[in-house]
Amino acid sequence: MFKEKKALLLDMNGTFMFGEDRFGGNEDFFSYYKKIGGSHKKKELNHIIMSAYEYLDIRYPDERYRHNFPSLKEAIEKVHDAELTKEEIGKIIDTFAFHELGHIPQEFIDTLHKLKERFILAVVIDIWSPKKPWLETFENAGISQLFSAVSFSSDHGMVKPSPMPFELVVSQLDLLKEECLVIGDSARRDLGGGIATGIDCILVGGASDPRATACYPSLLEFSNEIQQNS
Repeated sequence: MFKEKKALLLDMNGTFMFGEDRFGGNEDFFSYYKKIGGSHKKKELNHIIMSAYEYLDIRYPDERYRHNFPSLKEAIEKVHDAELTKEEIGKIIDTFAFHELGHIPQEFIDTLHKLKERFILAVVIDIWSPKKPWLETFENAGISQLFSAVSFSSDHGMVKPSPMPFELVVSQLDLLKEECLVIGDSARRDLGGGIATGIDCILVGGASDPRATACYPSLLEFSNEIQQNS
């Protein structure tokens, strides 16, 4: 089924990273913030973080923001009336990123290495914080060198299901769309973006849709099938 495919355009959250977006009402934002030297009191800090999250969350599915999604810095400045220093905004952003960032289980790290033996790998990632913590996580996990092209939405403000991040990555790879395959856990964002770009898509993580080329419980099962048929 996949013999003609040369590259995989991977989603991240729910595909090979998990435990992300810890913004529940009981989340302790202040612990990390205090550790890095933040000066706001707990109640104020919690209000800023949650207000910024809600500001972005309501705009994320809105197609009017698909190609100009606000930065986290813009969101913080919108929801907080008092002027913040550059240093303080940085600490709030770092705290937000700490809670947005997930972890990559070892079996998924191993799977990415196995898939690299057969495919060119790229990532098309939606995040709201600046990408530095994710790049550090990739480096620490030993997977940075696996990706031949990357798209982080916080770099350019284009969020899935816009076709533009996918087109950007395909252009970086210098491949035809027919030679690529999108893999992700969201029918709306990953499959929708793949369809809008003209790229086949596989859904993982329990997502399903008749328009998908195939559906697997996780990236692990997809990789196992590739190994068995190679």
